This record gives sequence, structure tokens and C-alpha cells, in this order.
Amino acid sequence: MPAPVAVVLLSGGLDSATCLAIAQAAGFECVALSFRYGQRHHVELGAAARIAAAAGVEHVVIDIDLAAFGGSALTDRRLAVPKHGTRDATRVASEVQSGERIPVTYVPARNTVFLSLALALAEVRGAQDIFIGVNALDYSGYPDCRPEYIEAFQRMADLATRAAIEGSPVTIHTPLIHLTKAEIIRRGVELGVDHASTISCYDPAADGAACGRCDSCRLRAKGFHEAGVEDPTRYASGVADTLDA
Repeated sequence: MPAPVAVVLLSGGLDSATCLAIAQAAGFECVALSFRYGQRHHVELGAAARIAAAAGVEHVVIDIDLAAFGGSALTDRRLAVPKHGTRDATRVASEVQSGERIPVTYVPARNTVFLSLALALAEVRGAQDIFIGVNALDYSGYPDCRPEYIEAFQRMADLATRAAIEGSPVTIHTPLIHLTKAEIIRRGVELGVDHASTISCYDPAADGAACGRCDSCRLRAKGFHEAGVEDPTRYASGVADTLDA
């Protein structure tokens, strides 16, 4: 009997790489889905390709242009990606977790667009499962990473697809949603994820070196520190010595 097919959203970061490994460990034949959406950190697509190749899965890349309307530091180069020292990062994380602010790196409707396209691909491929590495703990602050959002999208998918109406609904899986970054890293180690192949930086150098000072870099470094796992991230020259997570 053939393995069930799952669509896995793969950004090239450690969360999505872990999500892919979890789906494979659960016995799914995975189709990795990435997006070239106008992101300034487009080097993540190279990481996604490496991760998919190492996992031996098909890798689909879709071109969309979320930069056409901007509104995010990740798609609009007129907006600066926030950079912080350790104390600043801790304060900002606290503000986000308490609901005081949503980061400027939030991309309007990104997960709604991504999940909608994943849903379409799943229907065409006969997949009844979609995996996405959203996380509601630690630091993100993005409204489309909350359990309530995923539950609402699931209800929409149950109403909007031919597959669901014909008795084969698609299930959205979020295996990382309640894990800390340290727990995600430890899970990745258990599953053999090559963290060195992943990239989390919002503003990497042209050669892919991480800046070490954006919110995502700080959270990643903190996660490795708390997990007790050596951080394999390749940082820009001189940055690694300043990381005191």
C-alpha cells in the first residue's frame, strides 16, 4: 500500500526543516512547497532546496509577488529589519508575547496565501495532509501563527474544497505550535535534521551569512543555547563573538 502524500511548507528555516522530518518520520511521502514571494532573505530558497534534496523529496517552488504591496520589512526595502542587542531582543520578545505589538517583519496575509496554495496543491496531488511549522511560543508575534488562526483556516478548508465535500478533507498539521525553540531544536536533533543547512536570518548577507542581530537570529541563538546544542549557524564576520544569548 503506497504511503499517504503530505504537502509540507518548507521555508528553509529550522522550524520547517523539522516539520518535514516529522512528516517523514510519520510515514508520509512528502512534497515540499516553497515560495519566492519577493522576500529580501531569498537565500532561504537555496536552503530549502538543499533540505529537500537531502530528504529525497520533491520540491515545488511557486512564484508570487507579495512585495507588490509591501507593508513588511521582509518585502519592502524601504523598511528596515530591526536589529537588537541581547537586552533589546528580550524586551521586544516580551512586548510581542504580551500582545503589545506586532513586528514590522509580519508579512500581511502570508500564511493565508501560502496555506491556500498548499491546499490547492494537496487537492491536485490527492494529499489529505498539510504540514506547516508555525509556532505560537517563544518569539514571533504573528497573528497567522496562532492556534485560533489554524483552526479557522481548517474550518474554511472543510467548506471550500471539492476534496472535503467528496469525503476526503485535508488536515492541517502544526506539530511545532506549542514547542519552544529549544524543544524544536532538540526534536530536530532526534530526527537527524542538519541545522547547518537551515537559515533563519531576516537580513542575511549576499553569501547567506546570518546577521546575528535580527529578531529571528536572536531567537535562533537563544534556542540553541537553551537546548544545549552547538549553534552551527554561519554568521557574518565578527558577529558570533557578540552573541551572548
